[in-house]
Amino acid sequence: MEELRAPKGATKKKRIVGRGIGSNRGGTAGRGNKGQNSRSGGGVRPGFEGGQMPLYRRIARRGFSNYRFKKIFHIVNVGEVSKRYAPGETVSEETLRAKRMIKGIAKSVKILGSGEIDKKLVFVVDMISAGARAKVEAAGGSIQAPAAEA
Repeated sequence: MEELRAPKGATKKKRIVGRGIGSNRGGTAGRGNKGQNSRSGGGVRPGFEGGQMPLYRRIARRGFSNYRFKKIFHIVNVGEVSKRYAPGETVSEETLRAKRMIKGIAKSVKILGSGEIDKKLVFVVDMISAGARAKVEAAGGSIQAPAAEA
């Protein structure tokens, strides 16, 4: 019962080529007879189209892209917060990380209004949706802006 093994047929032996005619992959070693791809170091770079202007150069690159400057938010729903926090606790990025509700490199947190909240909690987050704000305030909670980092 303690032996784990892959099911039959799940693993295949590597095919070794270029080891003589008796191996069934000798001679040209499955590369065909002549040409660029039969040579060692042969082949073309990714995107090469035989001399035709490649697609990545045919398509115009115009305009401004905001990708490098976009802000990444962790998304947390009030229903999940309500399940994991006791009444009177503070919900902030640090406490969310401590409770393992968020992880990763994003620095900002946004609270969304999915789910129900029935506890009085203090939210110290970067952004909160209008629906989530209404639910938090209806439950008696409060929302504060995070302190500016020095």
